[in-house]
Amino acid sequence: MERRFFIVAFLVLVIGHAQQDTLVLNFKEYLGYVKKYHPIAKQAQLTISIGQANLMKARGGFDPKIEVDYDRKKFKGDEYWDRLNTTFKIPTYFGIEFKGGFEQIEGENINGDELLPDDGLYSAGVSMSLARGFWINERMATLRKAKFFREQSKADQDLLVNQVLFDASLAYFDWLQAHNDAEIFRNFLENAEVRFEGIKKSALAGDRATIDTVEAKIAVQNRALSLEQAKVKLMNKSLELSNFLWINDVPVELQPNVVPDTNAEQDIDVTLEIMGKPLDSFTIDNHPKLRSLNFKIDGLTVDKRLKANKLLPKIDVNYNFLTETPESINSFDVEQYKGGLSFYFPLFLRKERGDLRLAKFKLQDAQFERDNAQVEIRNKVLAIYRELDSYVTQNQLIFDIVRDYNTLLSAEERKFSFGESSLFLINSRESKLIDAELKQNEVQNKFFKTKAKLFQSLAINPENL
Repeated sequence: MERRFFIVAFLVLVIGHAQQDTLVLNFKEYLGYVKKYHPIAKQAQLTISIGQANLMKARGGFDPKIEVDYDRKKFKGDEYWDRLNTTFKIPTYFGIEFKGGFEQIEGENINGDELLPDDGLYSAGVSMSLARGFWINERMATLRKAKFFREQSKADQDLLVNQVLFDASLAYFDWLQAHNDAEIFRNFLENAEVRFEGIKKSALAGDRATIDTVEAKIAVQNRALSLEQAKVKLMNKSLELSNFLWINDVPVELQPNVVPDTNAEQDIDVTLEIMGKPLDSFTIDNHPKLRSLNFKIDGLTVDKRLKANKLLPKIDVNYNFLTETPESINSFDVEQYKGGLSFYFPLFLRKERGDLRLAKFKLQDAQFERDNAQVEIRNKVLAIYRELDSYVTQNQLIFDIVRDYNTLLSAEERKFSFGESSLFLINSRESKLIDAELKQNEVQNKFFKTKAKLFQSLAINPENL
């Protein structure tokens, strides 16, 4: 019941106009529903959400932290120790970390170096990396790459939406061609039936040979057979189109009384937003695929810098002021402190040098991919513009051919009415006209698909849908 409701709602919303109990599904409205409700289009929106989540995760590396370490040991009535160590840390973008802490230790079995004032000891200080990790470290690199990934996700979303709209457009154009082909056979079947009835009456009146009725009947049967075949093809193309029709996560099945807009040519350029884009205005600087690859390269560049930084020695230093009375600022004395230094440096650096080489190779691979994509996109778009120019000429030629075949058929029918022609010649002329009209539909379909290819090559994400 719910499915039927959504189907009815869809059909009401997509009505362009109603004629003879048929509903017209407009090309722009159709793509609008695809972009809004199709699962892949919704999946594309998740790409940006994933980028935002990764950025939030990376920023979490710089969140202030509170650490509490409490340890107590009591055995056979003796309290060995009671240790409390709390720390508050504030990481910064560079390899510097500010921290404050409180320590308190009580017990009967405490080492001499652990003795603290009864009220505990407060500390405030800083720790930092002097070589490895100062200009770039894991947290900094992760945050930078997350920002690039977020922007890359936006470009990838445009690519995903563009692809599903491109596939949906091809399905609509195939559906339109199948509909037009079926209409051609339906019209010629009606003509053959009218001709058959007229010849049958003439034969009964003795004005025509009876054998002419057989030939006329065969023509009717051939047209009926072709129409049935065209209906099967139309049904298949309708089902293919239904793959792209969803409403509120419910797939919608296209109903038989829904037909395509036969004047779709007027809306294609505007809907796909390729109108007014001459060849001399073509640019690939902001192409989503190239933007995605550029952000990928930026992320790999950060990764390479991080790997290069690991060739440096790891030198970490820390210094902490100590006081028993933190409420008094004068109690912090430079002579009362706790500090230290740690040094780490592998002798051969084989792991670090290997990581750096791999990072360089990945960066070069991405750069080669971008350079190749630039050439491919540019050449593909140039070829499509030239193909479109050719189809303009082809459409005009096939239009003239259909017009001339119509003229020949009309002349032959006129001669037949005067008894100067035969059914064989009329059927022959009519078959040629049918072939020409089918060819006209095919050329028109290829023309529309080439426009869709231009839309795909430019990776446009329409804003007016």
